[in-house]
Amino acid sequence: MDGLISVAHGLTSEQVAKAKANHIPRRSSRSLSAILRANVFTLFNLVIGVLWALILIFGEWQDSLFGLVIVANALIGIVQELRAKRTLDRLAVINEAPVRVRRDGAEREIHPHEVVLGDLILLGPGDRLLVDGEVVHSDGLEIDESLLTGEADPVHKQQGDQVLSGSFAVAGSGAFVATRVGTDAYAAKLAEEASKFHLAHSELRAGVSNFIKYITWLVIPIGALLIYSQLRNSADLGTAVTGAVAGIVTMIPEGLVLMTSIAFAVGVVRLGQRKVLVQELPAIEGLARVDVLCLDKTGTLTAGGMDLGEVLPVSDDPAAGQALAALANLDERPNATAEAIRVRHPAAPEGWTARSTVPFSSARKWSGADFGEHGAWVLGAPDVLLRGGACLDRATELAATGTRVLALCRTDSLPGTESGEAEVEPVALVTLDQRVRPDARETLEYFAKQGVTLKIISGDNPLAVSAIATGLGIPGGERSIDARTLPHDDPAKLGELLDTHTVFGRVSPQQKREFVAALQARGHTVAMTGDGVNDVLALKDADLGIAMGAGSPATKAVAQVVLLDDRFATLPHVVGEGRRVLANIERVSNLFLTKTFYAIVLSLLVGVAGVAFPFAPRHSTLVNALVIGIPAFFLALAPTLERSKPGFVRRVLRFAVPAGVLCAAAVLVSFWAAHNGAASLLENQTAAVITLFLTTWWVLVLIARPLNWWRVLLVGGMAVLFVIGMALPFVREFFALEPGGLGNDLTAVGISLVAALMISGAVKLAGTLRP
Repeated sequence: MDGLISVAHGLTSEQVAKAKANHIPRRSSRSLSAILRANVFTLFNLVIGVLWALILIFGEWQDSLFGLVIVANALIGIVQELRAKRTLDRLAVINEAPVRVRRDGAEREIHPHEVVLGDLILLGPGDRLLVDGEVVHSDGLEIDESLLTGEADPVHKQQGDQVLSGSFAVAGSGAFVATRVGTDAYAAKLAEEASKFHLAHSELRAGVSNFIKYITWLVIPIGALLIYSQLRNSADLGTAVTGAVAGIVTMIPEGLVLMTSIAFAVGVVRLGQRKVLVQELPAIEGLARVDVLCLDKTGTLTAGGMDLGEVLPVSDDPAAGQALAALANLDERPNATAEAIRVRHPAAPEGWTARSTVPFSSARKWSGADFGEHGAWVLGAPDVLLRGGACLDRATELAATGTRVLALCRTDSLPGTESGEAEVEPVALVTLDQRVRPDARETLEYFAKQGVTLKIISGDNPLAVSAIATGLGIPGGERSIDARTLPHDDPAKLGELLDTHTVFGRVSPQQKREFVAALQARGHTVAMTGDGVNDVLALKDADLGIAMGAGSPATKAVAQVVLLDDRFATLPHVVGEGRRVLANIERVSNLFLTKTFYAIVLSLLVGVAGVAFPFAPRHSTLVNALVIGIPAFFLALAPTLERSKPGFVRRVLRFAVPAGVLCAAAVLVSFWAAHNGAASLLENQTAAVITLFLTTWWVLVLIARPLNWWRVLLVGGMAVLFVIGMALPFVREFFALEPGGLGNDLTAVGISLVAALMISGAVKLAGTLRP
């Protein structure tokens, strides 16, 4: 008896102070030390650092400017990721659903990390289990363990049963005592990495990593060849080392990883300013690829709450009103339907005490209770509880207007898991008015214009869902399907029906999951929005799960993106941010890899021919800053509406390889033409620099298209800066530029014009040139 009293009382304050707390690292961001290591100790920084040291030893300090890239990359990367970390951590705290516990005999809400071993934790529908424990009280408690076991059917839990972290309550209520917390809990052990900062699969990140891997392997043999060639054919060791370093440094796309990180981090901060929590950074990439958006009607198209409309009697039973009030007041944590009824019926009538109850669940679509001498009553979907007749016909007519309709029925005994096991007698129809979000129409129109196909998926009557969809102007909204008629064992047929229809009603939680899989099997990138516990499985399986801020804790826990302010109108900004990131990273990848490929070709040809390298490191620093570094920063953060498509690596290579090869060829021809005259090495290199700038500047023009006022200003400004640099004596002296006469310079310009025309033709032929 003392043990039962202790459990009902919960822990005391003294016990809480001594108990082990539930400390688990957040998954939304990594630690400060991890950020520092990731940005400082990189392969690129190591290679550039060694080359920088060689120049300081054997060359002139002006040629070591490229070493500042290490400092700039590290500082910018660290600052941007710290900004993103602060944003993520702040939003993660806002997103953390409080945990209800009983301590010192009183119920209270605490933060998840404040849960301690031995706490008495209270559960209701939609609550996520953060720790393991043992059930001490169950009132129809049903736990969904599918995220742990893969089994879709909820498990009824009784006193003494074990419950595991990572599962969630779908029906009923109860309480359990925490037996394992923190990293000892089942979910933490099952997915240790998932409880820390981690990145899901990202084609963009994988593509950039592949570029870096292959380029690294190319740099080693080509760099060795170049070093050997320069040492063998130069009487001056300093000149040989400087030439070799110039080629190797130019081959390394040192800013590509930085720009990718900045784009992701800035995307996180921008979305954070709109109260959007991105729980996995690659979710930003998923936003750009989405071509099908599955919307759960309740809580997405409609606001979370409802208003009780009419109670329409269909029999002369005088107890209808009392039964409705009693059913609505059964649960300590009522759902939206019960809350709407409670506004008019705030308390259960006297004497209506339930002997047994069946809590509402999305799979059953009804709830009920046996009130002893007052009989057994059920409240739920008419087309689930009723088998036909005038009452069902009337309910169907009402649903077709967009009203949510429930049937209140007497029954001789509570049905089991199947509603057909007991006879039910309809007593009244209950109508509920749903509140359509005022921003829904505008948001849906945005997706239609952007080529994103909408699928409305709901557990409600398909006619009611269709009426709302039609009212919002959703294409195909008038064609609805009852999900109970869909094939369960033919994914191909299901996929065809999903492609040809827009509105689906009476969808079970498991079917939502099947819908996502069927759409993905047909090559679609699927986003799923939801707020209820019935959406958890689909959100988890979708390419992008988007949860509403007012949704259940379980829903927000599995989604990659959470709309904390619960505004459906934020979704266009979310998708737009994803498109901005991917489209712009592809642009800057074209820039950086064009530089890499022209450097590889130059180094190979120079190494084989055994001639001096066409330019020094300081020349490369100047040109790269004007046509890559500065423009890439602006292009990476520019707005765009382009929807990303698969094939990022292939498209970038189709652009960068021909553009890089032609740039290298033009530089060598220009260097060779100047070399055949009476010009000095410095004049020859200056001619090569002019050609290098003009050809890569034209690549910048092609990549920046379509040109608008600020892009014209950007590319024009880079050209003006180069001309000013060539005109100012102290700049020419600093960067070792010495024009070799009008003929030399005009030859370099002419070669550049021919190369620019060839580059335009090559990339257009490859199909990568934007209009």
